[in-house]
Amino acid sequence: MGLIDWYNTNLSKLDVWDIGAIKLSVAASVLLLAKYWAPILSLEWYWYVIIFVIAVIRPISRFFK
Repeated sequence: MGLIDWYNTNLSKLDVWDIGAIKLSVAASVLLLAKYWAPILSLEWYWYVIIFVIAVIRPISRFFK
């Protein structure tokens, strides 16, 4: 069994609460990173929009496919 098969098998065991907890932990990690690495907060607003658009392209395209 490859790593991807193992990942898909275990991912199917998660429910909506587990996925929500993962999202919350990622958000908390990002806030912690921003707290301790101040230069990331000095970016202009449009850089955050660019990062968001790049990150959302694949999930949105797969959703509407």
